[in-house]
Amino acid sequence: MPFLIIPTGRVGNKADIVFKECIVVPVYNHGAGAAALAERLVPLNIPTFMINDGSDLDTQTALHKLMEQHDWITVVDHSENQGKGAAVLTGLRAAAATGFTHALQIDADGQHDSDEIPRFLAIAAKHPDDVIIGHPEYDESVPKGRLIARYFTHVWVWFETLSFTIKDSMCGFRVYPLAAVIPVADKVSIGQRMDFDPEILVRLHWEGVVIRSLRTRVSYPVGGQSHFRLWVDNWLISWMHTRLVIGMLWRLIRLKPIGSRKRRY
Repeated sequence: MPFLIIPTGRVGNKADIVFKECIVVPVYNHGAGAAALAERLVPLNIPTFMINDGSDLDTQTALHKLMEQHDWITVVDHSENQGKGAAVLTGLRAAAATGFTHALQIDADGQHDSDEIPRFLAIAAKHPDDVIIGHPEYDESVPKGRLIARYFTHVWVWFETLSFTIKDSMCGFRVYPLAAVIPVADKVSIGQRMDFDPEILVRLHWEGVVIRSLRTRVSYPVGGQSHFRLWVDNWLISWMHTRLVIGMLWRLIRLKPIGSRKRRY
């Protein structure tokens, strides 16, 4: 249910903002995972967009059955697989078009702790202009190779933003203020697959959006299905970092050196 919050900080003297939250879940062949997540979301009764990203028939059937069972679930279908980033963007745009102000992104594969949703939304309500991102605390289930690969991306993101503000750019458990993220996604071409999560954070940081990290438990379910394509997605992420580094350098070049600024008396 939407509720009123008193804006603070950068919002200034604007009128009170209605914080209207929803949940966005990208789904690709995770029908059982989406059903399990839906059961955990029942007590929250938060409007939820499940984006079917060209899934198999079993998953499509499962998702539409969930929509029939729960009036707070809306299924949006992609006729073919477009990638996680594209699915998330479809969900964010659908949420904005429906009148929601904030969207919590969570994966359907069971990695994220859905019990943390109220805490994430409470922090987002307190800081409605900011992006709230998960900073994972992994258990022993995490593949060591994943940790190493993630660290390389973190280092690149710290370089691209010239800060350590973004603690973990890969975690897909986060809350977006739609008024900030939609214009950025409309202005530039954002990665449509696994490169979406880190790129959108870097570009939001460049726009001056504050990014807050919250510690959260992350686990890899036994027998879980990963859609990360080792060679293709690593290449896309590498190309993303190349573009972002070029963009970061261009931004630095456009800044005037301190000595060249005119002094005013």
